[in-house]
Amino acid sequence: MEGKKISIVIADDHTIFRDGLRRLLELEDEFEVVGEAADGAEAVAKVRLYHPTILLLDLAMPKMPGLDALRELAQQQTTTRSILLTAAIERRQVLEALQGGARGVVMKDSATQLLLKAIRAVVAGLYWVGREPVTDIMAYLREQSLMQTPSRARSNFGLTRRETEILGTIVAGLSNKEIAQKFSLSEDTVKHHLTNIFDKVGVSSRLELALFAINNRLIES
Repeated sequence: MEGKKISIVIADDHTIFRDGLRRLLELEDEFEVVGEAADGAEAVAKVRLYHPTILLLDLAMPKMPGLDALRELAQQQTTTRSILLTAAIERRQVLEALQGGARGVVMKDSATQLLLKAIRAVVAGLYWVGREPVTDIMAYLREQSLMQTPSRARSNFGLTRRETEILGTIVAGLSNKEIAQKFSLSEDTVKHHLTNIFDKVGVSSRLELALFAINNRLIES
């Protein structure tokens, strides 16, 4: 990315925090802060306007909280990669953020260098959670899901046995062709099953489906 700066939008409802973060980021030659937002709705608007490489998004904001802003951006299929900034977050919210489209979660009390590493990792295509990069996001989410306390009987969202089997192969990363070979189906039949699964659980992409399946424990560990 030599010669091209990493464009960033900062979304946080505290002006002092935004100003300080902007100054810190612009000390790095590779970063350029192209916009700021004071709430989630404004963050979504600024992403539409500037198409930044990175959105640094506060979890707790007025009008539209960070998680709601993530969902709104996911529907727009933006190429901007979002990193959630927060003073406190529960494991459930981390999973929800990643399912909603976040590429990273960084605590606000982290050292500046850690945030810079997180941004660079996300730009490079990795995920970042807490204090380290995550190279296998599916494995991470499976692990985190298992660490949650066992809860009520879970719904399978009306999925058939075959759809549940196909869902497991999506989490495993198989392509349509590989799924077809595994179950002795045509690729058109696989696509039909996937369309039904998307409709039943309310997602629109394979990654979102895999994250949803892990978060809701729709597959065996």
